[in-house]
Amino acid sequence: MKKRIVCLTLALMMTATQVVSVSASREDELREEQAATSAQLDATYAQIDQLYSAKQQLQDEINSLDANLVNVMVSIQTLEGDISNKEADIQQTQADLQKAQNAKDKQYAAMKQRIQYLYEKGGNEAWFQMMMSADNLSDLLTKAEYTQKMYDYDRQSLEKYANTITQVTNLGNQYQQEKAELEGMKQEYEAQSVDLQNQIDTKKANSADCDNEIAYAQEMANEYANLIQEQQAEIEQLEAERIAAEEEARRQAEAEAAAAAAAAEEEAAQQEQEDQTVYDEDGNEVDASEAAENGDTVYDEDGNEVDPSQTTTETTTEDSGSSDVEYDEYGNVIDSDNTVDPDTVDTSSSSSSSSSSSSSGSGSSIVDYAKQFVGNPYVWGGTSLTGGADCSGFTQSVYAQFGYSLPRTSYEQQNWGTEVSYADAQPGDLICYGGHVAIYMGNGQIVHASNSRDGIKISNNAAYRTILSVRRPS
Repeated sequence: MKKRIVCLTLALMMTATQVVSVSASREDELREEQAATSAQLDATYAQIDQLYSAKQQLQDEINSLDANLVNVMVSIQTLEGDISNKEADIQQTQADLQKAQNAKDKQYAAMKQRIQYLYEKGGNEAWFQMMMSADNLSDLLTKAEYTQKMYDYDRQSLEKYANTITQVTNLGNQYQQEKAELEGMKQEYEAQSVDLQNQIDTKKANSADCDNEIAYAQEMANEYANLIQEQQAEIEQLEAERIAAEEEARRQAEAEAAAAAAAAEEEAAQQEQEDQTVYDEDGNEVDASEAAENGDTVYDEDGNEVDPSQTTTETTTEDSGSSDVEYDEYGNVIDSDNTVDPDTVDTSSSSSSSSSSSSSGSGSSIVDYAKQFVGNPYVWGGTSLTGGADCSGFTQSVYAQFGYSLPRTSYEQQNWGTEVSYADAQPGDLICYGGHVAIYMGNGQIVHASNSRDGIKISNNAAYRTILSVRRPS
């Protein structure tokens, strides 16, 4: 009889399992969708990191171009000053040239006057008359020497002024040439400044495009994060509904089993009553207990004589000793010989997990170990603590040193371990964000593989992004 009840219970539980399997199937689909969304979120954050790097590179180039432009503008100003000085030099040479030309003309005019005077006074005989008018040879020589000195003076003065004019003219030409060179250099620098400004404008436009792309990518990341939260909420709701459905199915199965047991007991009672029915020698039904008291001879339904005191039905061997059999919540027999305490069924697995976790390090040890890799690079898809790792690769490799086997992706790690509230977070806990994970250090700090720009670093605000879950190793 008990076996029939157990079979009926198992059948009811299998039916309940089929009922909740639909919910579990949708839950699995949501988890797959959430994993895909998380992968998209990770890819979006990686794209944002690349855009930030590109923007930083553009800004560095803009700064370099700005510095070059400043140098060019300073050079242009210097050239303008040099050109202005050259123009002043040219003006001065022109003034000096005019002054020398005037002196030359004046000297030339004076010489012509002296020559004209000599010819006017004496004509072609002027030199002869001057010699004849001398009182003596000494006077003649004196006059001749004086005349020679005047001639030499006039000639030297004319040569001097002619040389001065030549020098000033050459200097003026030199200044004009130098001015032309300075103006050419100025034009080159002005063209270079225009080119630098065009490059700066182009770089700034590209930087603005990066800002727009970053804003769009951040918007997409927020949408992915919100979608993950919605999917997580739906998963939790479906999980709660599934657990409730399983509990309700179990309760209904127990109720059905109890009803079946009651019906079976009633059937057994009726059967027992039928077994106790006896007849007298005329075939009339009589009461077995009354016949036993009166000592009457009675017969069974086949006409065989029976002892009325031995007509009660005994429990069959099949059912004897089975009334104390224990069953688990799914209707399975825990121990047919009653040699195992049913309470130990659920504790065996927990004790196994406790023994496996007891070998792991403390949270502070995990934090101390993780901190020694601060400054190492961030590498998308990497798991090397020294050569480069992404966020989930970093946490996976750190926890592996303490005997914990974490899943590979940030989404899978979000469902690992035991969930605790952020208010109860302790060093060594795993802080889970949308598409990102970090190791909690305590005092609101985290150590994590941040991005390709910062690498593995320590952040002082663990709540700088929306925290989806806090997981504790177990």
